[in-house]
Amino acid sequence: MRVVDIIQKKKRGEAITENEINFIVQGYVNEEIPDYQMSAFLMAVYFKGMNKKEIADLTLAFVESGDRNDLSAIHGVKVDKHSSGGVGDKLSLVIIPLVASVGVPVAKMSGRGLGHTGGTIDKLEAIEGFKTVLDRETFINNVNNYKMAIVGQSANLTPADKKIYALRDVTATVDSIPLIASSIMSKKIASGADCIVLDVKVGSGAFMKSIDEAVELARTMVEIGKSLNKKTIAVVTDMNQPLGHEVGNANEVKEAIEILKGNGSEDETTIALTLASYMTVLGGAFKDFDTAYQELRRIIKSGKAVEKFKELLSIQGGNPEVVNDPNILPQSKYHIEIKSSESGYVSAIDAESIGITAMLLGAGREKKDDPIDFSAGVTMVKKVGDKVNPGDVLCILHTNLEDRQKAGQIAKGAYSFSLQKPEPGKYIHEVIQ
Repeated sequence: MRVVDIIQKKKRGEAITENEINFIVQGYVNEEIPDYQMSAFLMAVYFKGMNKKEIADLTLAFVESGDRNDLSAIHGVKVDKHSSGGVGDKLSLVIIPLVASVGVPVAKMSGRGLGHTGGTIDKLEAIEGFKTVLDRETFINNVNNYKMAIVGQSANLTPADKKIYALRDVTATVDSIPLIASSIMSKKIASGADCIVLDVKVGSGAFMKSIDEAVELARTMVEIGKSLNKKTIAVVTDMNQPLGHEVGNANEVKEAIEILKGNGSEDETTIALTLASYMTVLGGAFKDFDTAYQELRRIIKSGKAVEKFKELLSIQGGNPEVVNDPNILPQSKYHIEIKSSESGYVSAIDAESIGITAMLLGAGREKKDDPIDFSAGVTMVKKVGDKVNPGDVLCILHTNLEDRQKAGQIAKGAYSFSLQKPEPGKYIHEVIQ
C-alpha cells in the first residue's frame, strides 16, 4: 500500500477503504509518512469530501491511535456534552450540576481555551483549590457517589487528531466538515460516554458562520455517533453575540452561579436548559424533552442546582464559598468603560471581536502554552436590541495590563447600531437526532 495511491484516489473523488484510512493515520502518527504527503491528503479531502463510512472510519482511526477511557465501572447511562466553541460559553459549569441533580451521571472531560474561545478547565481553575486532575479511582468514585466529575483531557486521548489538527492549522484545511466532525467525535467517543449531546454554535463568534454549514456539521456528527452505536443529539445554537453578559474566566464562573440561582439571562438559561434536558432524556431520567425542561427549570428555582454546584466544588477541592461570595474570585486592577459615540439600538455585536478583546486583556491564549489571567475579561453591558445614547457604557474591560488601547478599539468596533430596534434572534436554530 502506498500513500501516493491513496492521495490519488481521494483527489479523483473516489472513496477510500477502512484499511487505507488506518494505514495513512497510523503511518503519520508513527512518523512513517511525512508532513507533505499528509498535507496533500488533507487538501484532497478538503476539496473532494468524504462519504458517511469514510468519516466514521476516520473517526475510529483517531480513537484507536491512543487511549480509550473505560467508564464501565460507573453505574447508569453516562452522558457527555460537547460545545464546538464560542464566546462567553460557560454552560458546562451550569449543565454538569443540573444534570447530576436528577441522578444522571456526568463524567466530563473538557479542554482549555485557545484563540478567541474560552475553555471550561480554565474557568474552573479560577476557583481557588479546584483540582482539574483526578486519579482514575477518584474520578470514578465521584461520579458513582455524586453523579459528577470533570477533568482535563488525557494527554494520550486521540493523539492522531492532535497531530493532524496542528497540520490542518497551517495548511488551510481546518474548515472541512469531514475533518471537523471526525476530530470532535473521536474525542467524545474516546472519552467513554454512552450518549453525547452536541452544542453546535453558529454565528460571528463560532467556527461555523452560516446555518447551513452548522446543520451539515451537526448532521454529520450525529451520523458518526449512530454508526458507532452512540446515541447522539446535536443542538444548533446561536453565537452571533457573546452568550450572556460575561466573557473571561472568573467572571464567567460568577455568571454561571447566577444562572444556577435562577438569575441568568434569557439566552444562556434557554440554551443551558435545552442541552441539559436532552442529556437527561438520553440518560433515562425523563421520557420526553418537555417534561425534562420543566423539571430542570423547577430544580433551578428550588435552589437544588446551585447546591449541587457547591458540592462539585467541594469534592474537587474548590472553595464552595465562592457561591455565596463571588468577590473571592480573582479581581482585575483596571476596569475600563467603553462608551458609545452613537445613538439608536445595538443591531449586532461581533462575538469573535469580543473574544479577541478578552484574549488581549489576558483572559485567553494565542498559543497553547501561554499563561492566562483568570481575572481578565469583558462585561457586556449592552446587548443586541438594547437602546443606547452617546456616552452610554457598552461594555467594561477587566485587566491587569497597562496597555489596553488595542483591546478597547476592538471592543468598540464590535458594536453596530441601527435606528430601528432589530427583531429578536433565535437561541436554538435546529435540533438533529
